[in-house]
Amino acid sequence: MSPTGGALVLVGTPIGNLGDLSRRAAEELGRVDAVACEDTRRTGRLLAHLGVRAPALLVVNDHTEAGAVREVLARLDRGQRVAVVTDAGMPGISDPGERLVAAAAAAGHRVEVVPGPSAALTALVASGLPTGRFVFEGFLPRKGSGRSERLAAVAAERRTVVLYEAPHRLARTLADLAEVCGPDRRVVLARELTKLHEELWRGRLADAVARCDEVEPRGEHVVVLDGAPATPPAEDDAILAALAAAREGGASTRDAVDAVAAALGVPRRRVYRLALSG
Repeated sequence: MSPTGGALVLVGTPIGNLGDLSRRAAEELGRVDAVACEDTRRTGRLLAHLGVRAPALLVVNDHTEAGAVREVLARLDRGQRVAVVTDAGMPGISDPGERLVAAAAAAGHRVEVVPGPSAALTALVASGLPTGRFVFEGFLPRKGSGRSERLAAVAAERRTVVLYEAPHRLARTLADLAEVCGPDRRVVLARELTKLHEELWRGRLADAVARCDEVEPRGEHVVVLDGAPATPPAEDDAILAALAAAREGGASTRDAVDAVAAALGVPRRRVYRLALSG
């Protein structure tokens, strides 16, 4: 509980359709002392749509969030309620908010959440791909080893992967994904979610790359990628060959068994049994 009664309130806002703003979100925005937002004009229009008198609006975006922490904490110390909104969706998910929450929690202030729309979850549940286990990757690094490493991790990921991508980088990202995942991996491209011209395209990565060549991407996209197929279990001959190679390299039977079990992803007792029989 906040020592002064102040609270940081994360408020989910519509990702397109204004009708998705909950009554609770509208009520909360109408009673807070300040709203931390990415764009004061956009948030001002939302408040006007609700008929809410605009409180103090604080600009908190990717460039200003670190510097805004001090002001927000000062308001919380005075017992104020400060809402956090983004241009669309839930704050803190590939948008500002994460640092404010961490700072408020560390200072002992109350953090509340008014749940709302999320482009990632909306695209995922509409994709037709498995939803029982998934991973959210946000935006991939734009270049360098960071991008290569993340692409390799995505390619090996067994769970459904959800990515965000800007329109001018979509073609390159899809081409990179096709290269590391293979052209036949299933993918869903979602844009304009909940809006009049909502679009969900489903197909293979190779087809998605070709589509980008034919149709210029417009608007931010959510990319939902099928997980990597299960790796076939190692055959006995492959395990024996790996054991022989490890032993030739000077490894003891125990060390060879441990190394081969880890490398091939098979139970140690199976590898040990084959080591004894071989």
